[in-house]
Amino acid sequence: MLGDTLAGDIAVQMEDGAQQGMNLFDMAVKGGWIMVVLLLLSVVCFYIFFNRLSVFRKARIDDPHFLDRVLDYMKNGDAKSARIFCQAANSPLSRIVVKGIGLAGHSRTDIQAGMENAANIEIANLEKGLSGVSTIASAAPMIGFLGTVIGMVRAFWEMAGAGNNIDVSLLSGGIYEAMITTVGGLVVGIIALFAYNYLVSKVDAIANQMESFIQDFSMSLEMQEQTK
Repeated sequence: MLGDTLAGDIAVQMEDGAQQGMNLFDMAVKGGWIMVVLLLLSVVCFYIFFNRLSVFRKARIDDPHFLDRVLDYMKNGDAKSARIFCQAANSPLSRIVVKGIGLAGHSRTDIQAGMENAANIEIANLEKGLSGVSTIASAAPMIGFLGTVIGMVRAFWEMAGAGNNIDVSLLSGGIYEAMITTVGGLVVGIIALFAYNYLVSKVDAIANQMESFIQDFSMSLEMQEQTK
C-alpha cells in the first residue's frame, strides 16, 4: 500500500499548497540553478530585442521626399550637396544612396550592383544579434528539459536512499525542480521565438525599402544622363 500512502501524501500537500497560494518567486527558486541560466538568457534576449528596435528606428527614412531632394541636387549637378544631405540623415538607407551618388555617370547596372553591395553590408549590420535570439529560442526549452531530467534523477536518488522510509518531502524538491524548469524553459523559448520573428520582419521591411531606393535611384540617374 506504499503507492496509496504516497499518493495520499501528495494530494494533501497539493491541497495545502492550493490553500496557501502559489508564489511565483518561490517556485522559481525551487527550480534551482537552471532557472538562473534561463533568467540570464531572458535578460540577453530582451537586451538584444530592444537594442535592435532602437537601431531599426534609426534605419528607416520616413521622409517621402528624401529621394526627390537627392535627385534634385543630382539634376543640378550638385553631387556634393546631395552627399552632405545624405550624410546628415546618417542611416543605412542614406549610406546606400551615398554609394549610388559616387557611381553617378556609370551604367545603371553598375550603379545597382554597387548599391546592392552596400545594402548587403548594411543588412548584415542590422542582423547583428538576431542569431543570438534564435539560439536562445532553440536552447531555452532544451535547458529547461535538462533541469527536468536533473530534478527527476535527484528525486529518484533520494527515493532510493530513503529505502522503506519514503516521505513525499524527500521527493518534492526534485519534482518541483523538474516541473518548474520545464515551464521556465518553454516560456523563455516562446518569448525568444516571437522576438526573433518580429525582428526578422523588421529587417525584411527595411531591406524592401532599400531595394525600392536602389531601383528608383538608379533609374532616375539613368534618365537624367539620357536627357543631358
